[in-house]
Amino acid sequence: MDFRAALLAQTRDFGELIRSADPSTPVPTCPDWTMRQLFRHVGRGNRWAAQIIADRRTEPLDPREVREGKPPDDQDAAIEWLNKGAQLVIDAVDRVGQSRVWTFLGPKPAGWWIRRRLHEVTVHTADAALAVGSAFDLSPELAADAISEWIELMAAQGTPPLDVGQSMHLHATDDGLGPTGEWTILHDEDGVWWSHEHGKGEVALRGSAADLLLAITRRRTTAELGLEMFGDDAVWDRWLERTQF
Repeated sequence: MDFRAALLAQTRDFGELIRSADPSTPVPTCPDWTMRQLFRHVGRGNRWAAQIIADRRTEPLDPREVREGKPPDDQDAAIEWLNKGAQLVIDAVDRVGQSRVWTFLGPKPAGWWIRRRLHEVTVHTADAALAVGSAFDLSPELAADAISEWIELMAAQGTPPLDVGQSMHLHATDDGLGPTGEWTILHDEDGVWWSHEHGKGEVALRGSAADLLLAITRRRTTAELGLEMFGDDAVWDRWLERTQF
């Protein structure tokens, strides 16, 4: 997958959803936020990441210190500001190469941020679409990679999302995904780890990759999405409770 092209495309799609909406529209999946706040969060977030990369930072950056972190008042200029922010991430990676910089998961090669920002804007595009009642169209390949990236983040956090001995399996029903459309997550004596292997879990979910993504990021419930669930739904509920990022 071309993460660079996908970041630019998803950012443009997000901006067009925002452009068509009343800025004061509430965003139910981001409580207490409006579309204006969601827009600023995504746009400033890309510039935040770009600055971390460009400055080769080894520690977090205070969002208040992001250069040009506030969008212009003019709508067209604000959309241009948004799209430029995504490009700044890519340009910063090109300049610093494989230099290791600060990330949520410890020092990583700068390019790590392109994939992270791609999936950040992907999920927030879903937020915007749900807020205005628009369709959320996402390719199975992009949705599947977003699920993998989310699981990586959640498995590495301080509070284990599964109890010791528990496991969870997700199965995407889209054609053509192959092994990348399955995820088995397990907490054993070595910690929480995951793979694309087919397997069984205490709980298993089955549906399209896009719907699984909405469910695992708590954008919609399994019932709302019509996902098939097998096994102990309490394991799924605990996963959701412990993966609020």
